[in-house]
Order: sequence, then C-alpha cells, then structure tokens
Amino acid sequence: MTGPELRKLRDHLGEALGRKLTVADMAKLCGLPAAGGAEKLRKWEVTGPIPKVAGLLRVLAMASEHYPILEKFDVFDRHDVPVKERAARREAFRAQIRDDVRKRLD
Repeated sequence: MTGPELRKLRDHLGEALGRKLTVADMAKLCGLPAAGGAEKLRKWEVTGPIPKVAGLLRVLAMASEHYPILEKFDVFDRHDVPVKERAARREAFRAQIRDDVRKRLD
C-alpha cells in the first residue's frame, strides 16, 4: 500500500461510515498511540505504511464498496450458498466490518 492509497482509503472508509475520518482516526485504526500517532500517519500518507499495518488496513478496507472482499474472507461464492443470497450476504459482511471499524474508533 502506497501513501496515496492510504489517503484514498481514509476517504473511502469515511464514506462507508458516513462521516469524514481524521488523521487521528486513521492513526487509531492502525493501532498507533494517541501521542505522535497522527504525525506517524501523516508520514505514512507519503511513504506508505509498514507491511503489518497495510495488512490490517486491507481487511478494514472491505467495509467500503470501493474495495473487493479478500479471497480468504469470500465465503459467498461457494457452491453451498444460493446465488440469489450472495449479494445480501456480502452486504451483511461489509456492514459487520463497518461496525468493527466503528468499535475501533470508539
């Protein structure tokens, strides 16, 4: 994940949650400490985050329709899930991820 991709992710997550996310919000999602976390995130918005944080953000990105559901989480396209139920299950999964993001921000 590059710095510009991280900035775009902040916008997309904010859109999915229905509110604008601040740099401090994103720092909190990344697990950065309150003191200095926002500054670290601003640097990452230029250089890109460390791989461990990028992995976490890829998971949280699934809250937004702009990002695909990662293959290891995609249990909707299996043969035992009826085709007409797949879209609803995907949306329920994204709603669950959005709830998780909100909990992380509280």
